[in-house]
Amino acid sequence: MTPDLRPFAFEGLQKLLRGRRVLITGAGKHGGLGQAMAFAATMAGAESIGVHFRSSYADGLETVEAINAAGGNAFPVQADVTSTSDIWATRSHVIKRMGGKPPNLLICNSGLSERGYLLGRAPREQSGERPAMRRARARQAFISDLSDSARVVNTKVDGFLYLTHLWAGEALHFGEDLQILYISSRQAVDPGAGVPGYVLANFGVLALPKILRANLGKNAHQVSSSCLALPFVRTSMTQAYADNPKVFGRWQPRMLEPTEFARAFLEVLRHPRESIDGQLLQLEVTAGEADTVQTAWSRAELKLQAQPLGPPPADAGHGAVIQA
Repeated sequence: MTPDLRPFAFEGLQKLLRGRRVLITGAGKHGGLGQAMAFAATMAGAESIGVHFRSSYADGLETVEAINAAGGNAFPVQADVTSTSDIWATRSHVIKRMGGKPPNLLICNSGLSERGYLLGRAPREQSGERPAMRRARARQAFISDLSDSARVVNTKVDGFLYLTHLWAGEALHFGEDLQILYISSRQAVDPGAGVPGYVLANFGVLALPKILRANLGKNAHQVSSSCLALPFVRTSMTQAYADNPKVFGRWQPRMLEPTEFARAFLEVLRHPRESIDGQLLQLEVTAGEADTVQTAWSRAELKLQAQPLGPPPADAGHGAVIQA
């Protein structure tokens, strides 16, 4: 079924991205955040859109076809964002498809979910289980859980780092301005149980704008970057939690639909890029009438506060006496 882009045509925003060459990673999954941003960018007049995916070939190619059928100018970009050789190999392809110039809007959105486990806790013992079987089961869970988390962390942290290094470098080489949006999660600063790799990955993303600005030095004015901390949006990754207010109810009365998120995404881009450079922007969701919601962006700050530790208690350092 060909996706319908008409719900992503927002009044007053049809020309917002005119002249923008947009590259969106993780944009090739039906019903995903990346696809929603790609559709919104199309209907907002983007000049060209690179739709990146790793393994979602069918969805990715259908996304490109739907954009072009709606009058947009999209092309596929297949790559593993955790592979430096894959990322470098996309360089010439993207520049060629964008008319000989690099993207001037990069949206780092790639991400994975994890099956979930409680960090620091081994599986519960089972009645009648032999010790050897218990050890084997705990070992298997340990390996499986952390392998899953490693994929999540690598996709977000390594992928965003590689993409930033490549396209910021190309922007300076071509003398072009570049705006980068890093997609993070409110769980980065308000973690939930069971998804340690996901939380860690999204927290790591928050440091990228500051790192980038420090390394660009006098050229920092050419490349701006911001982090978007999102609440729950209904996608294939979050659908299982859509009816569980214990999960999403911390931040919102209900899950956002992809179209609602897409409009909020474009609202961020209405701001001059220098006014949100280096900012952590958090999406707030409040209840409206008849199950509608209101969205608004707020500036969030992570402040480091140092206080003297003070001397240790007088009896500190005296543990249990070990007798020979």
